[in-house]
Amino acid sequence: MKPCVCLLSSVLCLLMGCAAPPAMVHQPMTARPAAAKVAESTAANGAIFQASGRYRPLFEDRRARHVGDTLVISISEKTAASKKSSSSAEKAGSANLSVPVVKGLPGKSFQEATLEASGSQKFSGKGDAASNNDFTGTITVTVIEVLPNGNLLVSGEKQIAVNQGAEFIRFSGIVNPDTINGNAVVSTQVADARIEYKANGYIDEAQTMGWLARFFLSFAPF
Repeated sequence: MKPCVCLLSSVLCLLMGCAAPPAMVHQPMTARPAAAKVAESTAANGAIFQASGRYRPLFEDRRARHVGDTLVISISEKTAASKKSSSSAEKAGSANLSVPVVKGLPGKSFQEATLEASGSQKFSGKGDAASNNDFTGTITVTVIEVLPNGNLLVSGEKQIAVNQGAEFIRFSGIVNPDTINGNAVVSTQVADARIEYKANGYIDEAQTMGWLARFFLSFAPF
């Protein structure tokens, strides 16, 4: 009986929007560090140097460089774009034709008739689009891969539950270790950055078209 209750609860959660929205950032969202290698002989260890996979030099700052290390991303994204376009075309034409009087031809009623034709076409179009985005915040990500050139592929997620909904902040990208300052880096210095801010709950569902409405809209756009 209990498995049926669990299955029913899962289905209800999916229908009510409890599931997290899909992500477009690099996967996985986090990675655990590899287990430290145990030195076969303790003779190689000294007062400063330790022959382990997690060795860090004594005078090196504690910045991220291994898989599983954390890095603070200061999100500071601001974009503004606008576009305007207009076009117009006009075409007009006319033609006159007179039928002369020719003796011996049938259809005398059509002779001396004048035929006129005229036509015109006019087209005009205007377009105006504007976009402004401002996203600031801070998120801590995890190094999920160290590339051959030393760059770090990072990814992370922050979930904030407010009342009956949850907010998801996700970030991923490629960080150059030279741009890390105090184990933090600005998002504008991250390559291939992917930033998401999504939410779920009844407010988000009210702004989303249902699947049945989308089905009929695709076949009956009128």
